[in-house]
Amino acid sequence: MSKDTKSWINCHINSLIGGRAENQDSAGIVDTAIGTVVVVCDGMGALNGGSVASSIAVKTILEEVSNVTGEDSASEVLKRAVIRANSAILDAAEEDTDLLGMGTTVTAVIINDQCATVTYLGDSRVYQLRGKRKVFRTFDHSVVFNSVALGVITEEQARLSSQSNVITKALGIRRDIDPEVYQLPYLPGDRFVLCTDGFWGALPEREVIKLIAKGEICKTLDRAVTYIDHIGAMQGGHHDNLTAALFDVKRESKMRVKMSRSVKILVAVLSVLMLASLGLNIYQWYNHNHNSDADTSSLSAVQQDDAVTEVEEAKIFPEEGDGSGNGDTVAQDIETPNPQGGNAESGSAEVGGSGE
Repeated sequence: MSKDTKSWINCHINSLIGGRAENQDSAGIVDTAIGTVVVVCDGMGALNGGSVASSIAVKTILEEVSNVTGEDSASEVLKRAVIRANSAILDAAEEDTDLLGMGTTVTAVIINDQCATVTYLGDSRVYQLRGKRKVFRTFDHSVVFNSVALGVITEEQARLSSQSNVITKALGIRRDIDPEVYQLPYLPGDRFVLCTDGFWGALPEREVIKLIAKGEICKTLDRAVTYIDHIGAMQGGHHDNLTAALFDVKRESKMRVKMSRSVKILVAVLSVLMLASLGLNIYQWYNHNHNSDADTSSLSAVQQDDAVTEVEEAKIFPEEGDGSGNGDTVAQDIETPNPQGGNAESGSAEVGGSGE
């Protein structure tokens, strides 16, 4: 099932029965006053209880959000809708004893200009992908993922465990529930995936992401669902129902995307390099100017020394006179450069200024 919702959101849903006698998964999508709502549920229970529970959940959540006028926040509305769905399932089971014990997982997203608001219960998942990278994923409410949280086993070991389908939270189990709600900013091109464990549990996560991260959404999802169903058939044909909803966004949310840790580290490194480069340039400029001043001072000192030397030579080796006077040797008038300005006095035995 494909649906063009808002002009900046494209969504496609696909569901297969797998190797089971009945498809107990349900999914739906609707545009509302507070955004587009997408819901995927995986039912469980004797007889047809699983399919009834998942259908009630999807129908109730979509109706509850559709009835909102837009004054309440998406987080409050979505949480209230999931709680209402839980009550509707329990009420239906009380009215029909054949349905006692039925329940369902739930994943639901409201996406609007502000952000993507996400809630879930059980082991159905919500992914947010950016290119080939996972930027968000819900953490399963299951026995095996409790062990993952404690560091006892890895996620891949949990996926392959015989207890992988034992969940710790769901709709229809108890009256008192407190759904977790997340608000996620998004960028143009981000892809959201809501899926049941029959979809994500067939392959290691990195392979699932590789299947759905790129490509036109309808072809990509249909190809992924067909491939996963084929794997189940090759392994004996007893595989679970598999359902997924995939949608892309074409613009950025008003809620700003925070920098990832790796980007923060990169920015810090570049900042340090820029400061180091600036410091080196200042140091080189200072040394260049300092050396130029020193060279100028040295040249002045040399010129002064040359001037003093000329004067001293003139005193020691005077020029011969013109033959007049008393025959005494008389020094000729010598004009001596003065570093302090002006000229040395003519005929003086002392030099005006020093070479110091």
